[in-house]
Amino acid sequence: MKFTANDIARLIEGKLDGDPNVVVNKVSKIDEGEPGSVSFLANPKYTPFIYDSEASIVIVNTDFVPEKSVKPTLIKVKDAYSAFARLLEVYNNIKHSKTGISEKADIAHSASIGKDVFVGPFVSIGENTTIGENTKIYANTVIGDNVNIGDNCLVFSNVNIYSDCIIGSKVTLHAGIVIGSDGFGFAPQQDSNFKKVAQIGNVIIEDQVEIGANTTIDRATMGSTIIRKGVKLDNLIQVAHNAEIDENTVIAALTGISGSAKVGKNCMIGGQVGIVGHLQIADEVRIAAQAGVSSSIKEKGFTALGSPAIEYNNYKKSYVHFKNLQNLVDRIKVLEKKLEERGQ
Repeated sequence: MKFTANDIARLIEGKLDGDPNVVVNKVSKIDEGEPGSVSFLANPKYTPFIYDSEASIVIVNTDFVPEKSVKPTLIKVKDAYSAFARLLEVYNNIKHSKTGISEKADIAHSASIGKDVFVGPFVSIGENTTIGENTKIYANTVIGDNVNIGDNCLVFSNVNIYSDCIIGSKVTLHAGIVIGSDGFGFAPQQDSNFKKVAQIGNVIIEDQVEIGANTTIDRATMGSTIIRKGVKLDNLIQVAHNAEIDENTVIAALTGISGSAKVGKNCMIGGQVGIVGHLQIADEVRIAAQAGVSSSIKEKGFTALGSPAIEYNNYKKSYVHFKNLQNLVDRIKVLEKKLEERGQ
């Protein structure tokens, strides 16, 4: 894929300063620019790199005035960061514009495949499954029976979507995701063994959700495990059976959400957070990395830290004492000894 400076300027509504016909076919960071690449400069601390950059094109803010000559063609825009993000989006869309069905795919006769779909080699699509228009499904993905996937989705390699799950439109599922595997349901028996409880529910993922690589979302015991519209999940997250994550919540890697927990809208949850089952998290809650949430958080906008998690500022105050605990113990011992010497 090749673009001229003129093409890019038109796309991001920028003003050219330099050769309009210079051609690029890749992107680069400003400090690693090379011929044939386009980069951007938004953070002033990276300004020195532009004077030595070998990039062919650099997108800059309109107020950028070079202190000396630069090699790249400049494209000036109001917000260089946003303009570059727009360019990356276009580049990514072109990269994933494939259509067609591989001869090596295995698609059930009862499955329904929409227009302009791409199905890669060794993909398996089950009975009565529906794939929406312009959805792309990459190699080695397995989609079970009675699954519904909406329009304009990206399903990368080695994804497994179990039967009866529902995926909305404009959803991105990265490699290695498992959706709809059995929830962790086992009933203890009198002989100390555990009897498996059948998991007969499903998973519902609404529109505009993105889920990172190797994340697992378990099917409900009954009913649905639900990921609401606009949720963004990082890599290596576990969402257990019957959990629900509400709209536009973002969760970082290695977080575990236990069964039947309900997480509110617009929450931000850091990496390695653990959330106990059957509790509720209010809207707009912030949970810092490695926190252990063992009780419901009912206050909207609450910020939690620690294990068990407590209010963020209280934790910071308490942590001062945690760090100095040994010193405090030593001081108490000294005071106790002085009291003993005084006969008190």
